Amino acid sequence: MAKQKEIKTNAMRILESMKIPFTHYTYECDVFVDGVKIADQLSLPYEKVYKTLVTVGNSGNYFVFVIPVAEALDLKAAAKSVGEKNVEMIGVKDINRITGYIRGGCTAIGMKKQYVTRIDSSAQKQGKIMVSGGRIGSELELLAEDLAKAAGAEFAHIIRQG
Repeated sequence: MAKQKEIKTNAMRILESMKIPFTHYTYECDVFVDGVKIADQLSLPYEKVYKTLVTVGNSGNYFVFVIPVAEALDLKAAAKSVGEKNVEMIGVKDINRITGYIRGGCTAIGMKKQYVTRIDSSAQKQGKIMVSGGRIGSELELLAEDLAKAAGAEFAHIIRQG
C-alpha cells in the first residue's frame, strides 16, 4: 500500500475542508474490480473495507448505501431505513450521471447531489474503515463516524443476514 497525496479527489477536498482526518492509499488498477479483490490486493480484512451502492426507490428518489465489500445489501431493510416501500439497484450505465463518479470509484462523499445515505451499522464496531477515494485506484481510511459526518449519513442494519 503506497501512501500518496498528489492526486486529490473531490472526496478528499471535502474531507480536508471539514477538517476530517483520513489516510489516502493507492493501488494499481486500470479497470473496475470488485471490492473483495481490492481488499485482497491491499491485504485488508473484508469487514474493514466498504463499498458504496446506489439505489432508486419507488418514489423515484436515489439512495446511497455503504456496506462491507463481502456482504449483500438487504433491499427490504435498506428501503425501510429510508422510508421507502422498496429500492432497487441503479444500472451501471447510470452511475456517472447520478453520482458524478464511475463504477469502482464511487464514494458517498461529494456526489453530484446530497442523497439520503445509510452506512451499515457494522461500521461502528470497526473504528476506521476503508472506502473508495472517489476514483479507481484510490482508497480512503477514516473513522466510520467521520464518513457519516462527511456524507450526511446515518447508521442502519442494511446487510443481508446469513
